[in-house]
Amino acid sequence: MQKDYFVERDGETFAGLHLLYDIWAAERLDDKAYVEGALRDAAVAANATVLHVHVHEFSETGGLSGVAILAESHISVHTWPERNFAAFDIFMCGDCDAYDAVPVLRAAFAPQNERLDEVRRGRSLAAVERAA
Repeated sequence: MQKDYFVERDGETFAGLHLLYDIWAAERLDDKAYVEGALRDAAVAANATVLHVHVHEFSETGGLSGVAILAESHISVHTWPERNFAAFDIFMCGDCDAYDAVPVLRAAFAPQNERLDEVRRGRSLAAVERAA
Protein backbone atom coordinates (compact mmCIF):
# COMPACT_ATOMS: atom_id res chain seq x y z
CA MET A 1 0.00 0.00 0.00
CA GLN A 2 1.31 3.45 -0.95
CA LYS A 3 1.91 5.91 1.91
CA ASP A 4 -0.51 8.84 2.12
CA TYR A 5 1.31 12.10 2.87
CA PHE A 6 -1.81 14.09 3.72
CA VAL A 7 -1.90 15.46 7.28
CA GLU A 8 -4.56 14.77 9.89
CA ARG A 9 -4.87 17.36 12.64
CA ASP A 10 -7.75 18.53 14.81
CA GLY A 11 -10.15 16.17 13.03
CA GLU A 12 -9.29 17.60 9.63
CA THR A 13 -7.41 16.06 6.70
CA PHE A 14 -5.40 18.31 4.38
CA ALA A 15 -2.41 18.25 2.01
CA GLY A 16 0.03 20.08 4.24
CA LEU A 17 0.67 22.83 6.71
CA HIS A 18 1.92 26.09 5.20
CA LEU A 19 3.43 28.57 7.64
CA LEU A 20 4.07 32.17 6.62
CA TYR A 21 6.83 33.51 8.86
CA ASP A 22 7.81 37.18 8.55
CA ILE A 23 10.70 38.61 10.55
CA TRP A 24 11.83 42.20 11.05
CA ALA A 25 14.98 43.74 12.52
CA ALA A 26 16.75 40.48 11.73
CA GLU A 27 20.44 39.67 11.29
CA ARG A 28 22.57 38.12 8.51
CA LEU A 29 19.94 38.42 5.79
CA ASP A 30 22.62 39.15 3.18
CA ASP A 31 24.89 36.18 3.99
CA LYS A 32 24.22 33.61 1.28
CA ALA A 33 26.06 30.66 2.86
CA TYR A 34 24.54 31.38 6.27
CA VAL A 35 20.99 31.54 4.87
CA GLU A 36 21.56 28.27 3.01
CA GLY A 37 22.71 26.62 6.23
CA ALA A 38 19.73 28.00 8.17
CA LEU A 39 17.31 26.58 5.57
CA ARG A 40 18.97 23.16 5.88
CA ASP A 41 18.97 23.27 9.68
CA ALA A 42 15.30 24.30 9.79
CA ALA A 43 14.32 21.44 7.48
CA VAL A 44 16.23 18.88 9.54
CA ALA A 45 14.66 20.20 12.77
CA ALA A 46 11.22 19.65 11.21
CA ASN A 47 12.13 16.05 10.35
CA ALA A 48 12.12 16.78 6.61
CA THR A 49 14.27 15.22 3.89
CA VAL A 50 16.41 17.84 2.12
CA LEU A 51 16.72 17.14 -1.60
CA HIS A 52 18.36 20.40 -2.74
CA VAL A 53 19.02 23.91 -1.46
CA HIS A 54 19.57 26.88 -3.75
CA VAL A 55 20.04 30.52 -2.76
CA HIS A 56 20.30 33.35 -5.29
CA GLU A 57 21.90 36.68 -4.43
CA PHE A 58 20.70 39.93 -5.98
CA SER A 59 23.82 42.05 -6.45
CA GLU A 60 22.02 45.38 -6.59
CA THR A 61 20.45 45.07 -3.12
CA GLY A 62 22.25 42.19 -1.42
CA GLY A 63 18.88 40.52 -1.00
CA LEU A 64 18.51 36.79 -1.31
CA SER A 65 15.89 34.37 -2.58
CA GLY A 66 16.31 30.79 -1.54
CA VAL A 67 14.53 27.48 -1.44
CA ALA A 68 15.10 24.17 0.25
CA ILE A 69 13.39 21.53 -1.86
CA LEU A 70 12.18 18.82 0.47
CA ALA A 71 10.74 15.38 -0.17
CA GLU A 72 7.85 16.71 1.95
CA SER A 73 7.56 20.08 0.08
CA HIS A 74 9.73 23.20 0.67
CA ILE A 75 11.02 26.06 2.78
CA SER A 76 11.61 29.29 0.90
CA VAL A 77 12.86 32.74 1.84
CA HIS A 78 13.09 36.21 0.34
CA THR A 79 15.22 38.78 2.17
CA TRP A 80 15.37 42.55 2.09
CA PRO A 81 18.56 43.29 4.07
CA GLU A 82 18.19 47.02 3.41
CA ARG A 83 15.00 46.82 5.51
CA ASN A 84 16.17 44.02 7.83
CA PHE A 85 13.12 42.01 6.74
CA ALA A 86 12.66 38.44 5.52
CA ALA A 87 9.63 36.37 4.47
CA PHE A 88 9.74 32.60 4.92
CA ASP A 89 7.29 30.02 3.57
CA ILE A 90 7.43 26.68 5.35
CA PHE A 91 5.22 24.12 3.60
CA MET A 92 5.33 20.51 4.75
CA CYS A 93 3.25 17.35 4.53
CA GLY A 94 3.53 13.87 5.97
CA ASP A 95 5.16 13.29 9.34
CA CYS A 96 7.08 16.58 9.35
CA ASP A 97 6.19 19.38 11.73
CA ALA A 98 6.58 22.78 10.08
CA TYR A 99 6.37 24.46 13.47
CA ASP A 100 9.67 22.81 14.48
CA ALA A 101 11.46 24.84 11.78
CA VAL A 102 10.46 28.19 13.31
CA PRO A 103 12.68 28.16 16.45
CA VAL A 104 15.68 27.30 14.27
CA LEU A 105 15.01 30.26 11.97
CA ARG A 106 14.34 32.50 14.98
CA ALA A 107 17.68 31.53 16.55
CA ALA A 108 19.54 31.94 13.26
CA PHE A 109 18.31 35.44 12.44
CA ALA A 110 17.48 36.90 15.89
CA PRO A 111 14.51 39.02 14.78
CA GLN A 112 13.20 41.71 17.08
CA ASN A 113 9.69 41.31 15.63
CA GLU A 114 7.95 38.42 13.93
CA ARG A 115 4.59 37.24 12.63
CA LEU A 116 3.55 33.64 12.08
CA ASP A 117 0.43 32.64 10.14
CA GLU A 118 -0.86 29.14 9.37
CA VAL A 119 -2.65 27.96 6.24
CA ARG A 120 -3.91 24.41 5.81
CA ARG A 121 -3.38 23.61 2.13
CA GLY A 122 -5.58 21.14 0.29
CA ARG A 123 -8.47 21.18 2.74
CA SER A 124 -11.43 19.29 1.37
CA LEU A 125 -14.39 21.31 0.17
CA ALA A 126 -16.54 19.76 2.90
CA ALA A 127 -14.11 21.04 5.57
CA VAL A 128 -14.11 24.52 4.04
CA GLU A 129 -17.93 24.60 3.95
CA ARG A 130 -18.11 23.49 7.60
CA ALA A 131 -15.75 26.30 8.64
CA ALA A 132 -17.80 28.98 6.82
